[in-house]
Formats: sequence, C-alpha cells, structure tokens
Amino acid sequence: MDRAVMRAGRCAFLACALLAPAPGVLAQALADPTRPPDAAPVQGSTASAGVARPQLQSVLISNQPGGRRLAVIDGRSVRAGDKLGGAVVVAIGETSVTLRRGKTLETLRLYPKTVDANDAMHVRRKQVHVTQ
Repeated sequence: MDRAVMRAGRCAFLACALLAPAPGVLAQALADPTRPPDAAPVQGSTASAGVARPQLQSVLISNQPGGRRLAVIDGRSVRAGDKLGGAVVVAIGETSVTLRRGKTLETLRLYPKTVDANDAMHVRRKQVHVTQ
C-alpha cells in the first residue's frame, strides 16, 4: 500500500513537472490594438532611410455644429491648419484627414478602402469569364 501511494505521488509530480511549462509554450502572443505605434526614428539616424507615411489613428469630432475636430496622427493630436512634418492639415473628416505637402494633397484613412459592390461584381465577372 505504501508503495502504491509513493508511486502515485511520483506520477503526479512528474505530470506536474511536464505540464507546467505548457501554458507558456502554447500561448499565442496577441497584438494589442490600442498600443501606439513604435516611436519614430530620430532625424538624421541611419534607421530613417525611407520616409514613412503618417498613420491616422483616431478622429474626434464634436457633436455641436461648428464644434472642434481633432485627429491623432502618429500619436500626435492635430487640428486643421496644424503642421505635421512637412505637411499641413487641410481637413479632418469622419474617417479621413487631408494633408497638403506643397501642391499635392494626401488623404489618410482610418480604414482601408472598401470595394464597391459594382467593382466586386466586375472582378467576379472577369474571374468567371477567365475560368470558362
């Protein structure tokens, strides 16, 4: 009887020792959607070889008519007329911000462009036509 208890104890200890690291090994790392982007490289550093496009992170619009409009671009809060790098914020929409760099306009969007239903049908017709 004493042997059976010791054997069961060893088996339980061995099972715990083998399964203890399993949760850490099997767990997946999830990206935090609320985490701000990595810090921008310092000007003049070798890491900033290419110019990164600014990223629109949030838009805040007041409910009151003529209320304030704010946008968060690369972690910085801006309003229409503010300078951001070499660009000027021209307009802040519900899901986009327009920047002016010299004579060119650049639109930053919160969400990627969606495919219009007509465009989707056109692509589908092309695919069906090609496969026949």
